[in-house]
Amino acid sequence: MQYRLHKNLEVSEIGVGCYALSGAYGSPDIDHFQDMVRRAYEIGVTFFDTAEGYGDAERILGNVVKPFRDEICIATKVGIREGVKPNLSKNYIYEACTRSLKQLDTDYIDLYQIHFDDPQTPVSETLEALDTLVSEGKIRAYGVGHLPIHQVKEYCELGSPFSILMELSAVTRKSREELLPFCDAYDVAGIGFSATGRGILSGKYGHDAQFESNDIRNHDPLFQRTRFESALRITDQFAKLAEDYGVIPVQIAIAWVLAQPNIVCALTGSSKIEHLEENVGASGLTIKRKDLEKLEDLFIKEDGLLAEKDRQIIHSILSNPLSSDPNQAFNDLIYVIETGTNMDMLSEDSAFSVLTDLWPLKKKLDGSNLSKLADIQERLKTLIQVTGPISKKE
Repeated sequence: MQYRLHKNLEVSEIGVGCYALSGAYGSPDIDHFQDMVRRAYEIGVTFFDTAEGYGDAERILGNVVKPFRDEICIATKVGIREGVKPNLSKNYIYEACTRSLKQLDTDYIDLYQIHFDDPQTPVSETLEALDTLVSEGKIRAYGVGHLPIHQVKEYCELGSPFSILMELSAVTRKSREELLPFCDAYDVAGIGFSATGRGILSGKYGHDAQFESNDIRNHDPLFQRTRFESALRITDQFAKLAEDYGVIPVQIAIAWVLAQPNIVCALTGSSKIEHLEENVGASGLTIKRKDLEKLEDLFIKEDGLLAEKDRQIIHSILSNPLSSDPNQAFNDLIYVIETGTNMDMLSEDSAFSVLTDLWPLKKKLDGSNLSKLADIQERLKTLIQVTGPISKKE
């Protein structure tokens, strides 16, 4: 394992994320997850990322790393959890940090990260709370993540964040344009999560991919429509490149993330020991410049194809009646929100507002919610200003 130093923290360049413990990818096997964390420590992983919003993940992680707590970095997040609206007020942050310290069974948190935006609380108030926690020794550093771009800029200008948490993989690259420039301009570390494209870049998922009913990938736009087709084409190219390097595709995928400027850690969400060991095998792997340039040519081509097709898909979903299948209707609206945001057709603030109303409907996707889904479709139609038929050139 190789390590990267930024400011006062040295972290393994491949880290382990605990999002799976929230049940996002199906029912987690807690015992196996704990074994995986122990194995991760044995083979050199020192960066473990969790959140107050990941169910019981903090307690589980804190329990398993207790024997080697001072040899690793624990990162957790604040701002949103089950049954609580986004809250970054001074009082909430103090209370949440105390709660996380107890859950993790530790005296300090290495990296305390903003998880989601709270538009009701000024950034200055949140920063005051974070700076106080640093001065009290309860946290060593703080970072930001999942925030609108203007908020990231404000945190960087008014505070001293250690890191920006960003989704980054060869199939999800927008953060290279929007967030990595902040890392360079403000001396902030980049931490890339979903480095394997939620498993797509492993080459293990094709058109016949099946997930547990409660796996978020059933609704993830990355596994839907043209975005999935594009991701599979990119995966094929990574598989060919992996053969040239004598490694497996997922290792090339992680190495690509680590090759991006100012990235200090690539987070992977493996829960199985065999997958963990495969991921860690990417440490120290260097992709040649000529191969990186060929990949950039591929990305430009794919971006062009996606821009043309996704604009037509968004128009079609918003201009026609929703599917009578509630699951399909829900997935189509998620596709519009995320893809529309990526294409700058929908502002991040608007997207978050709509998603806040849409996501709870996932708990009961049946005929009773079709009218609510149709109302959200109308909201999106207004926000994106879809009118009339779309031309093929568009």
